[in-house]
Amino acid sequence: MLDALITSKTRIKLLLKFFLNSERQDYLRNLESDLGDNTNAIRVELNKLEAAGLLISFVKGNKKFFQSNHKHPLFPDIQSILMKITGLDELMKRVLANVGDLEKVYLTGALAEGNESEIIDLILIGKIKREYFSELIVKAEKYIQKKIRFVVFSDEEFSSKQDKIISEHDLLLWCKE
Repeated sequence: MLDALITSKTRIKLLLKFFLNSERQDYLRNLESDLGDNTNAIRVELNKLEAAGLLISFVKGNKKFFQSNHKHPLFPDIQSILMKITGLDELMKRVLANVGDLEKVYLTGALAEGNESEIIDLILIGKIKREYFSELIVKAEKYIQKKIRFVVFSDEEFSSKQDKIISEHDLLLWCKE
């Protein structure tokens, strides 16, 4: 859907990567491996987004890092559009707000990496009403037309497995109850 408005697939990937996970900081070579695009295409789009003020950059060591510019007047609007297109806004409103005592929710998988996906992968930490949650997931999947996969951990379970999970997945702390 976004490709009808923005013709550059690389720009779309960068917007997803930096605006869905607004705290994310990344550099060119890492983006190349994450996005699967060539360095020149990524560099051109990073420069355009920085010139527009949507991204800011800073040097750490010998690497130039980029991050979304939270102070840009369009930041909340762009983030909201991306949340709507990916279906995350509806998932938050219709499902996660009503399922129990959630401490944290992590978005993982392709969306957390900044890639478009028909699957939303979640790691939920806390106590939820599983039966009710499953009912809400079925309804949400129909509404947003995406598959939702999830795993639920208690706080203790997640703490014991946190290092392994973080090392294996690109996690985005999505919301905190």
